[in-house]
Amino acid sequence: MRFVHEFLEENARRTPSKTAIVAGEMRASFAEIEVAANRLAHALSAEGVSPGDRVAVCLENSIETVVAIFGILKAGAVFSVINPSVKADKLARIIRDAGAAALIIAHDAAHRRLVAEMLPISAPLVVWVTGLPDTAPPAGTRFRAWDELLRGGKAHAPERTIDESDLGTLIYTSGTTGQPKGVMAAHRDMVFAATAIAASLENTADDVIFSALPLAFTYGLYQLMTAMRVGATLVLEKNFVFPAKALQIMARERITGFPGVPTMYALLLGISDLAHYDLSSVRYLTNAAARLPAHHIRQLRAAFPQARIYSMYGQTECKRTSVLPPAELDRRPASVGLPLPGTRVLIVNDEGQPLPPGAVGELVVGGPHLMRGYWGKPEETANTLRPDPVDGALLLYSGDLFWMDEDGFLYFVSRKDDIIKSRGEKVSPTEVENVLYGLKGVRDAAAVGVLDELLGEAIKVVIVREEQSALTERDVRAYCAQHLEEFMRPKFIEFVQELPKSDNGKLIRRNLRECAA
Repeated sequence: MRFVHEFLEENARRTPSKTAIVAGEMRASFAEIEVAANRLAHALSAEGVSPGDRVAVCLENSIETVVAIFGILKAGAVFSVINPSVKADKLARIIRDAGAAALIIAHDAAHRRLVAEMLPISAPLVVWVTGLPDTAPPAGTRFRAWDELLRGGKAHAPERTIDESDLGTLIYTSGTTGQPKGVMAAHRDMVFAATAIAASLENTADDVIFSALPLAFTYGLYQLMTAMRVGATLVLEKNFVFPAKALQIMARERITGFPGVPTMYALLLGISDLAHYDLSSVRYLTNAAARLPAHHIRQLRAAFPQARIYSMYGQTECKRTSVLPPAELDRRPASVGLPLPGTRVLIVNDEGQPLPPGAVGELVVGGPHLMRGYWGKPEETANTLRPDPVDGALLLYSGDLFWMDEDGFLYFVSRKDDIIKSRGEKVSPTEVENVLYGLKGVRDAAAVGVLDELLGEAIKVVIVREEQSALTERDVRAYCAQHLEEFMRPKFIEFVQELPKSDNGKLIRRNLRECAA
C-alpha cells in the first residue's frame, strides 16, 4: 500500500461489516468509517480545503477523531491531532505555525470557551463536533457543524490528488525553545512504520487492541495505524484515570493487545481484585516512553501469564525505532531491543564517529520511517537530519544517549538535551517556566526532569519568590492546573533563594536535578 487511507479502504472492501472502532458505547464498522470519511473529505474540499492544506483536530479519542483523520487524508490534506486539554495560547500558536486551513473541535462548553479565548482565530474554517455555538464567527472565519458537513458530502472516495511522498500528518511536539514544533511525516513514512510495527507484534485481523493513549501522541496514533493496517479492531478509551472501568472494557471486548506506559501499568497493578477480571484473551502488552521497572515486569507476568511483554523505544521524529523480543526479556530486562526491520542504528560520539559496543553516545537512526523535518524550521531540521557521509542518506540524530551490546541490543541512558520526557510526552522546560513567570510572586523559575520510576522523568520546578511574597506550593499547583496540560504539571515544587547560574548568567540545570525533591 502507498497511502495511509488505503488501509481503511482495503478493510472496507474486505470486511465491511466488521467492527473497526469501539469508543465508549459507540461502535463503527470499517464500511461506516469509510463512508463517513469520504463524506467529510468531499465536504472539506467544498469548503476550500485543498491538497496539502493542514487541518487541526482537537478532539478526544473517539470515532469522530478517526473519521476526521481519514477524511482529511482522503481530501489530500494533512492532519494534526492536538491534545484536547491544550490551552488557548498554545492551540493558537500551533494553528498559526501550521497555517491551518481548518480546525475540527469538540462542541462542548470547555472548547467553546477555548475558541473564544483564541479569537480572532487564524483558521478560516472551524468545524464543531457537533452543533454550533450561539455566537457568530468573527470576520474571516466560517463555523460549520460536523453533522451538516457529513450529510452534505458524497459517499464515494475522492480521486487521488497526492503522491506517497506528500505529507500526511504534522505532529506537534515540544522544542528546546519552548515553542511547539511540527514533525512532518509523509504517507510513505507512515505506511512503512505501521507495517513494521504490526509485523514486530505479529498483529493480525483477529486482534482487538485497547488504547487509552491519546491519538495526539505518536504511540497512541500508531495503535490506530497498525490496527487499520491489518484490519484489527481498536477499542478507544479517553484516558486511564479509572483503571477498573478500563478493565471492564478489556474483559467485555476480549482484548488481545494492550499498549501502555509505566504510569498506566502502576495503576493497573494497584487494583486489589485484578484477578476478578477475565483478561485471559490478552496475548501481548507493549511499553514505550519509559523503561518498566523490573518489579512491574514481574507483576505483569503474574497478572497476565499468557501474554508477551514487548519493551520498545521511539520518538515522534522516527515513530518506533526498536522492539525487544519477549524471549529476551529475562536476559536483557534493561534493553529496549533491536532495530525494526528495514532500519539501521548507530551510536556515535560528539564528532559523529561510530562507537564500539558498550560505549555511551548519541543514538543515530536511519530508515524509511524518519520524519521529513520540522515544519517551517530548516535550521532545526538540518541539525537533526544530517546526510550519511558514506551514501548521503539522511540520518536522524536523536539527542538521546544510548549504548549497544555485542549482539546489537540497545540500552537507553538519558536525554542529551534538557527536554523532559514524562508520561511518554516531551515537555519543554522553557514552556513550563514561561507559564510560571505569569504567576504573581515568582521572580525566577526553572523546570527540570528528575528520574522517576513510574513517569520516566518527573517534572520538578524550582522557584525564587519576589520579596515579601507569600506564595505557597498550593498556589503554584493551582496556577499550573489552570495553565498547563496535566502531563506538564510539576510533581515536585521547591522554593530557593537563588537559582544556580554560571558566570555568564546561564542556568545550571544539572545542579537542580541533583537535588531531587
